[in-house]
Amino acid sequence: MPAADIPVALSTSSVYPLGVAEGFSIAQDLGYDGVEVMVTHRTETQRAEVLNRLSEKFGLEIMAIHAPTLLLTQQVWGSAWEKLAKSAQLALDVGCGVVVAHPPFRWQTGYAEGFAEGIAEIEERTGVLFAVENMYPWRAGGREATMYLPHWDPVDQPYPHVTWDFSHAATAEADSCSSVEALGSRLRHVHLTDGWSNGFKDDHLIPGHGEQRVAETMQLIGSPEFGDGGFDGVVAVEVSTRSARKVGERERMLAESLAFARTHLGQSG
Repeated sequence: MPAADIPVALSTSSVYPLGVAEGFSIAQDLGYDGVEVMVTHRTETQRAEVLNRLSEKFGLEIMAIHAPTLLLTQQVWGSAWEKLAKSAQLALDVGCGVVVAHPPFRWQTGYAEGFAEGIAEIEERTGVLFAVENMYPWRAGGREATMYLPHWDPVDQPYPHVTWDFSHAATAEADSCSSVEALGSRLRHVHLTDGWSNGFKDDHLIPGHGEQRVAETMQLIGSPEFGDGGFDGVVAVEVSTRSARKVGERERMLAESLAFARTHLGQSG
């Protein structure tokens, strides 16, 4: 896909603690191409009729659904498999073809062992693609705990579709540029952010404000030679704006992130 055609979406998690409607509104104001919806405890994130109404009102496509597979959303939508099935149905109901999902936690017996096969079955049945996200090891007192199975790093796992998150890579002390190059055409979705290698803290900084090779990686993704004929996915800005205190500060942070994406994908100038 030519770099000019790579859409840049705004994750609704980037406007937290504001809601989904505010996410759509800010995305429209700043010139984003679409929205990624993070499914949470909030009812409006779970209802296709609400999301479709917002999509129509603001003229923005819903480009990805983030399944409630975070530690903080374990009570949303029942069992692990129910979460994925309902996320796929929500994606179908809003006209979206991609669900972002975290790898299983090690204690999710019966789910972790058959995860790769299970998401392949849901993909075949629904046509919705599951892009498994890179995570990170949990560290404490100089020791690492195995929290994800089979691993936090999807590069060597049998997932045909992967989401790459730069903040998670920073926490894991992974090289995003090398990992993305290794993924090639398996890269389906990107969470554009940044971070520092600082143990367990997952920063979700504005891209360029951390230590990851974000600019170089985005230039790689924007190259027509990337993968098999160019990156065929979505770049979604997923940064934390909870520190915003002054009027317009959140919008400035998200505008800077969008400009970074456009610049390093080769879409500006």
